[in-house]
Amino acid sequence: MKTLASLVALAAPLSAFAAETGDYVRFVSCPVYRDADSGKKSGCWLADERASGRRYDVSQSPHKPDWNRAVLVEGRVTADSTAPCGSTVLNPVRTSILSEPCQRHMLPAEGHPGRKFVLPARNLTPLSVPRKPPAGPFAARTFPVFFEFDRAFVVYQYSDFLLDNAAQWIIAAKPAKVVVTGYAATDPESVSGMTLAERPEVARERAEIVAESLRRLIPGIVVETRAKTGAKPADLPDADTLPGQSQRRAEISAEF
Repeated sequence: MKTLASLVALAAPLSAFAAETGDYVRFVSCPVYRDADSGKKSGCWLADERASGRRYDVSQSPHKPDWNRAVLVEGRVTADSTAPCGSTVLNPVRTSILSEPCQRHMLPAEGHPGRKFVLPARNLTPLSVPRKPPAGPFAARTFPVFFEFDRAFVVYQYSDFLLDNAAQWIIAAKPAKVVVTGYAATDPESVSGMTLAERPEVARERAEIVAESLRRLIPGIVVETRAKTGAKPADLPDADTLPGQSQRRAEISAEF
């Protein structure tokens, strides 16, 4: 199969097809960096959907692209008409780094300011700040943690925030048992002419990395791990209505 670099003309101007607010898009692309400058972390990540001729702003993904590798893009078109990066904005959006090589490409600002850095909503509070313990009564509960395609990497702030919320609740609730189940989307799917399927073993890897994180956050905790393949989309909090993101997860289940 040809590489993404040979399939996508990154520097070519794209047609301005209309995209409806709320539309879900999913495609594979070589990412492009726009060198905008409005201060800290204001550069833009863009991705071209070859089939439609659209260029999307994927800068607000918690998983940042690597411009040497193709990315799987999953997101929803927003009503944001400001286009600070010069392209249709996807938010919520996720980008997952794939193994296919890309030719790196950078665009000048071209008058587009980018967006000023602001702390994301899912942001860990410094440990020096007093925390209010979760209030009871407590009952069985499940906390999801999400991952990039075919990876078990805990992403700074995004995954950390979800893990921290679960740990603080478990410390307060003192459940009788904690089980972490890792899921993998192993059923093959065609995206942008590529067949994508997660490795079966990534389900176990996700369970183990989340379990180890809980052991570090809660010394002495006993955690059981399980793994499930063939994950289907699920309506889960913090997956942000993105079906693919909901499949790539681990679930922390507290039982009483």
